[in-house]
Amino acid sequence: MQQFDLIIVGGGLAGASLAVALRESRLRIALVETCAPQPPEGWDARIYAISPANAEYLQRIGAWEHLDRERMAPIRAMEVFGDQGGRLAFSAYETGVAELGWILESSLMARELWESVKRQANVTRFCPARPARLEFRHDAAVLTLEEGVVLSARLLAGADGRDSWVRRQAGLEAHITPYEEKGVVANFATEKPHRGIAYQWFRADGVLAYLPLPGRRMSIVWSTPDAQADELCALPPAALAERVAAAGGEMLGRLETLTPAAAFALRLIRVPRTVAPRLALLGDAAHGIHPLSGHGINLGFQDAKVLAGLLAGAQPWQDIGEERFLQRYQRARQEETRLMQGTTDALRRLFRANLPGLAPLRNLGLSLTDRLAPLKSQLVRYALGAF
Repeated sequence: MQQFDLIIVGGGLAGASLAVALRESRLRIALVETCAPQPPEGWDARIYAISPANAEYLQRIGAWEHLDRERMAPIRAMEVFGDQGGRLAFSAYETGVAELGWILESSLMARELWESVKRQANVTRFCPARPARLEFRHDAAVLTLEEGVVLSARLLAGADGRDSWVRRQAGLEAHITPYEEKGVVANFATEKPHRGIAYQWFRADGVLAYLPLPGRRMSIVWSTPDAQADELCALPPAALAERVAAAGGEMLGRLETLTPAAAFALRLIRVPRTVAPRLALLGDAAHGIHPLSGHGINLGFQDAKVLAGLLAGAQPWQDIGEERFLQRYQRARQEETRLMQGTTDALRRLFRANLPGLAPLRNLGLSLTDRLAPLKSQLVRYALGAF
């Protein structure tokens, strides 16, 4: 049996960043991952919007400065459109910041974090590896891998995604609400420059976002009912580009498809307890939200930041796997997570409802928000990650 202080199951963005954030700690860490991140062919269609707060976090742990700036695009402004003429706009200039956030590929961050982990003396990587059995004892979490290797640690962190094996093995309840929608992602070359503006449309058939990429390129996330999502993914490249351009009102002119459309099912995932004796959940294992806010990975990074801070600051006599100790992490993350889940779910419900007279009211509300400086300022704070 190999002894560690911390076992992290899941080497994705949240799990790997937790390991990197603990690079200067005294903790001995085991990182278990099924496969190392690989570079995509061309541009990765899985794109994330990174808030300034999380760019600062990645910079503090030493990952941000190593990212390829030629594959990143700053968000200079955001424009949101309702389904009947409502409009809300944010500007970095008006807000007094250099940018509202950054758009970059998931694989770009994943590979840099993985390279950082590989350089860490206090991390042992088990990859490729799959967990087979998990046992929680009074003084340790014991993880057996499929190849028979047995790991033991005072604490196990589950960062293994929304279908978390760790969460199931621990018997932690997850309230899952299927949206009966999929998020369709694809990348396009654009006829017109995007000028660093992110666009979002609340449409009758879902929520469409244009996210700026370097040069005359952009990525979409179109959250739409399952049937339409499947239809979009089946379209030939030229037809897909034409459909996406029309849905966005030709905002960026003609489009050319750069990557095939892919889709992933959307679900609201609420996990009442994210800690237990010898266990803490983070990232998508701890929560799932609608992608219209773009805050999914931002929540995961903040989970890792808070948990790393708690573990790094623990005194030698403290038991980092004790539930009472871990509840400080759970309490610190509950408010932001619930707020983002509630807000995104409410917005989705509001713009999906077809009650008589509701559409003009919700669009009026969107436009009024654009004119109310205090409310708009608060919304900008959440967009910036200033929670």
